Amino acid sequence: MNPIPLVAVAGNPNAGKSALFNALTGARQKVGNYPGVTVERHVGKASLPDGSPIELVDLPGAYGLDPTSPDEEVTRDVLLGKQKGERLPNALLIVVDASNLDNHLRFALQLIDLGLPTVVALNMVDLAKRDGLELDAAKLQEELGVPVVETVAVRKRGMAEIMDQLQSLLLQPRKVRAGEGPGEDLLHLQRRAREIAMGAIVRETPVRRITHQLDGILLHPVGGPLILAAILFLMFQAVFSWSAVPADALEALTLDAGQAIGNALPDGWFRSMIVDGIFAGVGAVIVFLPQILILFLFILVLESTGYMVRAAFIMDRLMSSAGLSGRAFIPLLSSFACAVPGIMATRTIEDPKDRLTTILVAPLMTCSARLPVYTLIIAAFIPAITVGPGIGLQGLVLFGLYISGIVGALLASLVLRKTVVKGGGGHFMMELPKYQLPRLSDVAIGLWQRAAIFLKRAGTIILATTIVLWALASFPQAGPGEKQSDVSIAGYIADGIHTVVAPIGFNKDISMALLPAMAAREVAVAAIGTVYSLDAENEQGLQTLEQRLHGRWSLATALAFLAWFIFAPQCISTIAVTRRETNGWKWPMFMVGYLFVVAYIVAGATYWTAVAFGLG
Repeated sequence: MNPIPLVAVAGNPNAGKSALFNALTGARQKVGNYPGVTVERHVGKASLPDGSPIELVDLPGAYGLDPTSPDEEVTRDVLLGKQKGERLPNALLIVVDASNLDNHLRFALQLIDLGLPTVVALNMVDLAKRDGLELDAAKLQEELGVPVVETVAVRKRGMAEIMDQLQSLLLQPRKVRAGEGPGEDLLHLQRRAREIAMGAIVRETPVRRITHQLDGILLHPVGGPLILAAILFLMFQAVFSWSAVPADALEALTLDAGQAIGNALPDGWFRSMIVDGIFAGVGAVIVFLPQILILFLFILVLESTGYMVRAAFIMDRLMSSAGLSGRAFIPLLSSFACAVPGIMATRTIEDPKDRLTTILVAPLMTCSARLPVYTLIIAAFIPAITVGPGIGLQGLVLFGLYISGIVGALLASLVLRKTVVKGGGGHFMMELPKYQLPRLSDVAIGLWQRAAIFLKRAGTIILATTIVLWALASFPQAGPGEKQSDVSIAGYIADGIHTVVAPIGFNKDISMALLPAMAAREVAVAAIGTVYSLDAENEQGLQTLEQRLHGRWSLATALAFLAWFIFAPQCISTIAVTRRETNGWKWPMFMVGYLFVVAYIVAGATYWTAVAFGLG
């Protein structure tokens, strides 16, 4: 006796697949788990027009046959006949959302290529028409080479037509190529899906048409990455060029305020703490607020327009080749603000090895806390000249530092996936949001929140660390002819650190800044500002920090310091959240260790290369 034919119902999440399954099977359903996994198995029975029974299995929603979660793995295994305790389906019912056809066709094309007898349910056509989109099902059927039926599952429209098509297909089954997987890469699949979807459109609103036209440009396999690189390049140019006036004004205000308060206070330790500690230290960090706000202005605008998700799609192929899951893009993007929320965002990555790899490389994304360090050194040592039309050398160097962090993360991921976290990354599918103009109120609120976070950080962690450093750097007091930074407690601590970092070109000033920078990256700027203020002559006490640096560091040392901060071991907050997310100290310590080794090697190579070119 032949078994009852099995029809697998498959499709993307939110395609209305379960609603269609319920409409076809009614109350004749069973729910259980697939053998060996906790993924639910929904099975129901239905009758074909001739009265013969069929069995339908509602597969978990998936974006492709290259699984990134247990649900997607089950769907793939069932469709390829590899799922334990599950027979290979006799036919396939693919459910696609008519209003999001080009995205849903990516998976549908992979499924059709398996060779199973297939029917496509063009679902939610009523909602698509309501939104101004009308599709030609016959044209779509011609392009796909399988029957296409318009359906509205929640109203049971099109169910009889589906059963007619299934009966016809089951009587004349196609040859099955069981065991095959995805044939095309994500970008080619997306392009083919978009071409088929565009060809099936009878009528659509101008907004939808413009969205498709923009995606054709912004997601182009060659043009898309170039446009993304150009946007990032513009962003880092703007960090310097747009911030020049407000940053100079804020710096002058800080210097004037410190001078005025210093003149009003009698000499002594309290005046030194206010002038040399708070104004020279914390004030040196606050002046970088304009640069940070400009950086986040770009990020907020890109997010609100819908471009950021498309940037994730563009980067997916590159990240997968480096062993990172495509789902890592959003956590890594969050790490440009701060590695702490970026590491916490890895909770959306279900594969443990993918998640661990993302956690270990997230600190290599250049967080906003590094920006004060980068802009300080660049402003002090890189001339503010143009190297092309609208291209400033300072912005170009900053762009290079950010790109170096990204490249470093990809290389670190590649090494980790071949050694301690063996495995390979996979592509992922995502829904592309509609393009829209950013709301000025939302952008303003986002900038206000970012400014508040930065100023709160300056008034708490950075302030407290700076005052502790001021105390360590102020006592004991230097005698005649002595430098305060040489005889203080901080000076003796720096001597010990300096023996380790001297071979890579770091001077004692940098050695003194490295330890407090573990509290927060910006503290490196505050530490240098405080030490230089204590060492300065009275009439030079409130010079700009850039002026002080320029006379005390060589260019080779400055470049080595920048290279160090691309890979430097992370702040205490990042280490703490890594310990919490990995449930132990093993991986945080590993992260700190490998970042220290890489930072040391890269900084040393940068220094000695610069010295070889006469920049020492």
